[in-house]
Amino acid sequence: MSRRYSIDDLLTLMAVLRDPQQGCPWDVKQHWDTIVPHTLEEAYEVADAIERRAFDELPGELGDLLFQVVYYSQFGSEEGRFDFHDVVHTLTDKMLRRHPHVFPDGTLESRRQGVSAAEVETRQVHSRWEALKAEEREGRSGPQQGEAEAVVSVSALDDVPRTLPALSRAAKLSKRAARVGFDWPDTDGVLDKLEEELGEIREALSAGDRDHAATEVGDLLFATVNLARTLGVDPEACLRGTNQRFESRFRHMERSLDAQGTPLGRASLERMEEHWQQAKRAERAEPSDPTMD
Repeated sequence: MSRRYSIDDLLTLMAVLRDPQQGCPWDVKQHWDTIVPHTLEEAYEVADAIERRAFDELPGELGDLLFQVVYYSQFGSEEGRFDFHDVVHTLTDKMLRRHPHVFPDGTLESRRQGVSAAEVETRQVHSRWEALKAEEREGRSGPQQGEAEAVVSVSALDDVPRTLPALSRAAKLSKRAARVGFDWPDTDGVLDKLEEELGEIREALSAGDRDHAATEVGDLLFATVNLARTLGVDPEACLRGTNQRFESRFRHMERSLDAQGTPLGRASLERMEEHWQQAKRAERAEPSDPTMD
């Protein structure tokens, strides 16, 4: 049996790749900012493999994502800031603090006694989790080294990453706001807001004000994200599903028109719509995959 590599082997590999004399020229010239786009891409590739249920691909994709963590840890080690072991320690320590209902003494060895996981009240656990995260945010908001002491307000919206995709960030922002009571009382309120925003878009277009219309489109999208939240679904996942269906139907339309000898650009809208509806009917006739529910 071939040797199974360990995390220490991976750390050694990264250190060699970054070695100025013996390493890879591409890896040697990388820095914090150049790796970020790769990190985002790898995270999406993990999500894509899971959505496609391509579990045979997942170890490789997860490895690519882990490699990003190892990369940043190497940067930190080279600059004397932190290393991979600090990352592991910080993560484990944080998870122990956030799970007192599992590790009552805050140690990895401690265990909850006499209560099953099913008996732990989910709402209480979630509330405690959010309270601990709020404490952590407050701790990070204090004056940095060398700064004068100052009273710094802590926002419920702190630490929502600005680099998130817009839909995901909108979902996180609205979720944070809802936790402190800034929310519609029910789904009907969100639907009313959607209609209101759509009406404002119509007004702006009627007035010839395209800039205002663009602003209102943003408001409409934000309201749509809130609707997804109230339904308990992820707006990014919803849109990815729509993208997939659109692509599938469009390709069906292309193939059908091509089979009839009609170039796509010369087909009438009515004929394109006919084949589009055929694709939709074919989708409904296909058995659903229970793993995708």
